[in-house]
Amino acid sequence: MAGKLEVERKYELPDGFALPDLTGVGAVTSVGEPDDQRLDAVYYDTEGLRLARGRVTLRRRTGGNDAGWHLKRPTGGERSELQVPARSPQRTPPRAVTDQVRALARGEDLTPVARIRTHRVERALHAADGSTVALVADDHVTTESLRGGATREWHELEIELVDGARDDLACFDAVLRRAGARPAKSPSKLAQALGEDYPAPDAPASGSTARRALAAYLTAQRDAMVEQDPHVREGDPEAVHKMRVATRRLRSTLRSFAPLLTGDLDALHEEVKWVTGLLGEVRDCDVMADRLKGLLTAEPDVLVLGPVSARITSLLAARAAAGRTELTKGLDSPRYTALLTDLDALVTRTAEPDRLTKSRLLSRARKAVRRADARLAAATGPAGSNERLHEARKAYKRARYAAELLVPISGKRATRLADRITDLQDALGAHQDALVTGALLREYGVRVHLASENGFTYGLLHARADEHGRRALETVPQVRRKAQRAEKALFS
Repeated sequence: MAGKLEVERKYELPDGFALPDLTGVGAVTSVGEPDDQRLDAVYYDTEGLRLARGRVTLRRRTGGNDAGWHLKRPTGGERSELQVPARSPQRTPPRAVTDQVRALARGEDLTPVARIRTHRVERALHAADGSTVALVADDHVTTESLRGGATREWHELEIELVDGARDDLACFDAVLRRAGARPAKSPSKLAQALGEDYPAPDAPASGSTARRALAAYLTAQRDAMVEQDPHVREGDPEAVHKMRVATRRLRSTLRSFAPLLTGDLDALHEEVKWVTGLLGEVRDCDVMADRLKGLLTAEPDVLVLGPVSARITSLLAARAAAGRTELTKGLDSPRYTALLTDLDALVTRTAEPDRLTKSRLLSRARKAVRRADARLAAATGPAGSNERLHEARKAYKRARYAAELLVPISGKRATRLADRITDLQDALGAHQDALVTGALLREYGVRVHLASENGFTYGLLHARADEHGRRALETVPQVRRKAQRAEKALFS
C-alpha cells in the first residue's frame, strides 16, 4: 500500500493540438521517449454517490505502470492518492481501501458506477541531474456511465509533478496555453463520465447570517470527523487530536445553542460523547507520555536513574494499544455510522432558513461565557476546590467554542475573545493536567513499592508535576482580566 501527494494540472485540448517542445521550460533539460499505455479503469461509489459528493474517487485500473486500486481524496489544495495492488480476479475493493472511505460511505455498499478507458501517451520531463521533473500525459478518453449507459469521448492533457517544484507548473502552464490548451473546467474524468449525475457542490446554508454561521460551524465539525477518520484508523496521533477536538466542539454546540436547534439533541450529544471518550483514551496516553517525558528530562542527572522511563513508557503504551483497539471497534460499528447519519440530518435541518437572529446567537454565547465566569468565581472562592477548577475549565472550553462560532458575524472581537479564553483554559488545563499526572505517578509508585523496588524517582516526578500545576494556577488572575476585557468588547 503506497500513498503520495498528487500535484497535477489538467487541460482541455482543441482539435489538432500538438504538444509543444518543453525542453528548456522550467527545470526541464530533456524530454523522454513516449510511453504508449492503454488504461482501463472501473470507478466505484455508493448508490447515492457519497464518495463523489466528498470529491473522493475510487477506481480499479488495469494497464499502465500503476495497475491496482487507486483512492484519491482532497488534501489542502491538491489531492492525495493511495495505491493498493489488486489481486486478480478481485472485483470488490479490499479492506485497505474501504476502511479509508468507511465514514464517507456511511455503511453503503461500493459498486461500479463508471468505466473509463484511456489511450495515454506519456512523456517524462527530465532535469539536468537526471531526475524527473514531471510526467506529461496526452490522453484520448472514452467513458461509459454504468448508471445510465451514456458514453463520451474527449482529448485532454495532464501534467503531474514528480521531483519538480511547483514553480515549474507555472512555466508549463504558460507554454501550454500559448499552444492552445485551456485549464479543464471539469474536476475529473469521472465527473465528465457521469455527466448530470455527478453531484454538484453542496449549496451554502440559507436564511439569516446567524443561521448560516451556526450551520457552517456544525458542518465544519462533521466534515472534520469524516476527514480525520481514515488517518485515525492509521494511528496518526495528530488526527486523533483533531477528530477529538471536532467532537468536543459538536458537544459544546449542542449544549450552548440547544434552543436554536431541533431534534433529539440529548441522544445525539450522548453519541458524540461516546466517540469523544474513545478518542480520549488514545489521545490522553499520547499527551501523558509527552508530559512525563518532559518531567523525566528536566533533571537528567537524577530522574532518569533506574528503569523509570522504560516502565512508564511500557505501561502507557499498553494502555494506548488497548484504547486504539476499542477506538477501531467503535469506528467500525453501526453505532458510529448511525451517528454520522444523524449529524448529516442535523446539518441539513440547521441549514434551512428561519428567523434566527444575531442577537439570539450572541445571547446564547454570552450565557456560556457567564456560566464559565461563575464557575471560576466559585472555584477560586472560599469553597474552591480542584474539582471546581476542573468544572470551570470545561465551562471555558464550551465558552471558547461558542465564541469561535460567532467569528463569521462578529469578526475580530469574537476571535479575540476566543483567543483570550483559550489562554485562560490553557492555564486551568495545565493545573488539571498536573493533578492527573500526579495521580498516575502515585499509581505507578505504588506498583513499584509493591514490587519491592525504589519509588523515590516517582516522588520526585510527582513534586515537579505539582510545581508546574501551582505555577499555572498563579497566571489565572492575569489571563482572566484579559478575557474579561474581550468579553466586554464583544457583548457590550
